[in-house]
Amino acid sequence: MSHIFKQEWLDELVEIAKKAGDAIMQVYGSDQMDIQAKADDSPVTTADLASHKVIVEALAHLTPDIPVMSEEAADIPWETRKQWQQYWLIDPLDGTKEFIKRNGEFTVNIAFIDKGRALAGVVYAPVLDKCYYGAQYYGAWLACADGVTDLNQLAVAAPSVPRIVGSRSHVSPGLAAYLEEIGEHEMTSIGSSLKFCLLAEGMADIYPRLGLTSEWDTAAAQAVLESVGGLVVNADNGKPLDYNQKEDILNPYFIATAKHWRDK
Repeated sequence: MSHIFKQEWLDELVEIAKKAGDAIMQVYGSDQMDIQAKADDSPVTTADLASHKVIVEALAHLTPDIPVMSEEAADIPWETRKQWQQYWLIDPLDGTKEFIKRNGEFTVNIAFIDKGRALAGVVYAPVLDKCYYGAQYYGAWLACADGVTDLNQLAVAAPSVPRIVGSRSHVSPGLAAYLEEIGEHEMTSIGSSLKFCLLAEGMADIYPRLGLTSEWDTAAAQAVLESVGGLVVNADNGKPLDYNQKEDILNPYFIATAKHWRDK
């Protein structure tokens, strides 16, 4: 096992994500949300920026030599970025639309990327008090008010009818055709990277994303899911979803599958 990612970093990342979550909740519980539109018309709030500040400062202290890319500081030239072998990829507030709706389905995402691969990640949902975290070769866990669950120890039987998860705020035209091809299924809509986490937790089977996402939307949760034997692949060619391999930061369409469904 390569020691590029240190296991003790996982506990540090959980604490960093929770501090970022605290910063978000200060805004969430107030009347001062201050919603603005970014260049691509996506919303950004004071909570996104507060979380970003907490995470970037903490990672600079934890690993001063490892660069950081955040949704809120993404203007890093490709000429610089393509030289990176390892870096932190963060979405300080994934599910800003869910945050604005105040439905609780938003997360803090922190991922460690090694040579294009999402090696480790933390996904923290502050309203739900759930923190999913994991790393390749080490495993994955869910921490909540009831304690810590080892996600690799869960015994999950694949159901006869697949449980599909989809986006609450981004419904794509291709999804309807995909679901028709699947046939009988159960469908659940939920915001942010929690869709991957439901697969990791054995609460769902397939997450087809036949619409646009950015690399920071998926990396942390992909790392958690793959640390429990799940899989996230390009919908067109079946290759694993990778990172920082091209100038733009948009993901291809992808299909995420839980381990118990792969093993069926």
